[in-house]
Amino acid sequence: MTSESKAVDLSSGDPLKLLIKLALPAIVAQLINVLYNVVDRAYIGHIEGIGTLALTGVGVCMPFILCISAFAALVSFGSAPRASIELGRGRKEMAQRILGNSFVVLFVLGLILTIFILFFGRDILLLIGADDSTIGYAWEYMRIYALGTVFVQGALGLNAFINAQGYATTGMLSVLIGAIANIILDPIFIFVFHMGVAGAAWATIISQALSCVFVIVFLSSRRSYVRLEHRFFGFDPSIMLPCIALGLSPFVMQFTEAAINICFNTQLLKYGGTMAVGAMTILSSVMQFSMLPLQGLTQGSQPIVSFNLGAGRVDRIKANFKWLLILCVSYSMLIWAISVFTPQLFVMLFSNDATMMDYGSAALRTYMAVSGIFGIQVACQQTFVAMGNAKTSLFLAVLRKVILLIPLIYIMPLLLTHDQAMAVFMAEPVCDVIAVTVTATLFARTYRHLNEIVAKAQREKSA
Repeated sequence: MTSESKAVDLSSGDPLKLLIKLALPAIVAQLINVLYNVVDRAYIGHIEGIGTLALTGVGVCMPFILCISAFAALVSFGSAPRASIELGRGRKEMAQRILGNSFVVLFVLGLILTIFILFFGRDILLLIGADDSTIGYAWEYMRIYALGTVFVQGALGLNAFINAQGYATTGMLSVLIGAIANIILDPIFIFVFHMGVAGAAWATIISQALSCVFVIVFLSSRRSYVRLEHRFFGFDPSIMLPCIALGLSPFVMQFTEAAINICFNTQLLKYGGTMAVGAMTILSSVMQFSMLPLQGLTQGSQPIVSFNLGAGRVDRIKANFKWLLILCVSYSMLIWAISVFTPQLFVMLFSNDATMMDYGSAALRTYMAVSGIFGIQVACQQTFVAMGNAKTSLFLAVLRKVILLIPLIYIMPLLLTHDQAMAVFMAEPVCDVIAVTVTATLFARTYRHLNEIVAKAQREKSA
């Protein structure tokens, strides 16, 4: 791929400047992307008279929303790195085949998820944390949101292919279009048209549709080096199964995030009631705010690592990872400081209720107690993905979410019986300490053998 054909030369230049050039638009895009849910919740939480209950109801919908995003990640987070690797090997047509197949799979998944939610969504909401006082708000939001599932799959899933080519600014713009539309439409639908929770849902899916259309138009145009072409549409198992295998790690991370959200909600409803579940809605929003910029950094890093793996440049991979780790840890430490020392700054965005302010602030301090080290987890685990190491990345995702966190949600309130609701929140920091230690240890071993890993990739290239 020549420098005239793509937006950024991934094989040369200062490593830090290149990472920042690709990561900044991705970070902005991720920060903007989080506004879809955060803005919805912020407006809903301030609806006169019903704000706290409506906020809790919409919070119960979060597992569904995370699952929808997880299926987009299953396809895109595996396919986009492989497309980048193929570009590094000079195989443009194979990269386009990966894109075409991914488009079809994302569209089909969107239809299946829409039908499933419309038929079974209400009953599932009652099982995962909604009660008689919140189910009306939860189902009103979710049944409308489900209608835009295809747009979510397209906007999130296909945008990864824009970033994978180095068109980071365009990737940011696709998210910006939807986010601005959502910010404008939310107050109009909720307060001017008095549509309440339903207005927030309609604002979100209209905004996602605009982003989806923008992404498809760009990838179909001559401005995109890897183009979406009808002749590459289809489902070729030899192409998609390796991509899906690589995408299993981010899929498991997001899908199990939904399972974790369910576990938190049911345990908190048991020990702390509706107030604790409402606080969890705020905490999950803060965690999204914390995670998405880190994901933006790794999205900026991914094409650099994947391309240079295909090109055999060990020095570029090492230099990129060094700066990725520094930036991820610096950001996670900043979020930790705000969460621990001034948690009310986050809580007041979602509620002006005095009781929620006090309870939510205490819960946030507990939940984010060691979040400063989480940048290590993200930098190492996502670099495994960029290098095509599906097995290790999948193991780390399962370790943190399934093996550690879910059991701890049930174990901690049995150990700390003086305040069992806060003990549920404490499961998060205990899990983080163990998971980060294991991840850093495994990555250090991989880093020592990086020359052999790149040499193996070169043998596969020439095979």
